Amino acid sequence: MRQPEHIAIAGGGIIGLACALVLQQQGRAVTVFEAGKAVREASWAAGGMLAAEDPENPTALVPFSRYSRTLYPSFLDQIETLSGHRVPLRTHQTVQVLDSCRPIFAGVPLSHLEASRLVPSLAGSDREYLLLEEASLDPRELCTALRAAVTVAGVALHEYEPVLSAKAEGERVLITTTRRVFEADSFVNCCGAWAASLHAVAAVAPSKGQMLVVTQPADSRLTRVLRSPDVYLIPRGQDSDDRARIIIGATVENAGYSREVDPAALSLLRRRAAALWPPVANAPEVESWAGLRPGTADGLPIIGLIEHPDGSNHDEAPQFLAAGHHRNGILLAPGTAHVIADLVCGKTPAIDLAPFSPDRASLSAACDKHFVAAL
Repeated sequence: MRQPEHIAIAGGGIIGLACALVLQQQGRAVTVFEAGKAVREASWAAGGMLAAEDPENPTALVPFSRYSRTLYPSFLDQIETLSGHRVPLRTHQTVQVLDSCRPIFAGVPLSHLEASRLVPSLAGSDREYLLLEEASLDPRELCTALRAAVTVAGVALHEYEPVLSAKAEGERVLITTTRRVFEADSFVNCCGAWAASLHAVAAVAPSKGQMLVVTQPADSRLTRVLRSPDVYLIPRGQDSDDRARIIIGATVENAGYSREVDPAALSLLRRRAAALWPPVANAPEVESWAGLRPGTADGLPIIGLIEHPDGSNHDEAPQFLAAGHHRNGILLAPGTAHVIADLVCGKTPAIDLAPFSPDRASLSAACDKHFVAAL
């Protein structure tokens, strides 16, 4: 296989920039085209949990999640070295409310009394809990540092320049943007919820998520992530006004590309959060927003070579997909970057990518809509 020297990437979210960083560090020239401002879509709106053991995740995702988590220390170190910005881990444990219908991948079972010692003022004495050694970070700190790091590393980042098409022409890929026609040896579609605009095989749809930020109550402090199948609470450090915050999220809605914030949805989130941890019931609101996750039918990302249905593209310049990470884009960013770099460079990835194949049968169903009925 001829080694590609220049790779073009469409999409400057955390997946696209992480892929760019790893490829650039492996000696490739990388150009990233982003339709808007880099890392300001799903990445910027995320909660930031590195939830590799979340019982709500598909079972097939667990090996990939654990692999990506092992890469996080070096990923953050590399970003800090290049950018000068340290991205700290904000929490290190999660108390998970168990759903008896879900498999448990890891963790220590807790009684309500044991969970209450970790989360004072915890409600719901009839629930079962699990303690997970699971970190979280502020995704906006990560996004800011990652954008700076790729620039320092030498990645050519073109913002506000969407890719209109990518077409293989022999051993090159012709990428047409709103400003130019560009040639590369390989192309990676990291366009998230917009991936299907470039490749029909990218069965990705927007999954709207609304989130609410409140101040930490003065009389009770949350120091660990608290999560149930319906809601999560993420303690976060001080903001610019020196207020400790709690992130409450998140809805999962089939609402197209709407980013409208609905007060009724935020009220529902707060009620669900207060049913777990009553001190947030009247905590002052700081901020709210809605983001668009790239969702797939089976909850698994789409990672791999884009094949022609008749297999006729074996002599053409390769094009790859890395999209559909849904609620785990922050967690899966370094893992995705490394397996994409392996694929682009003709190496065997460290994990089996069969569950994430772009042509897997499970992609024919509709996007996850389990929250919609509650709205």
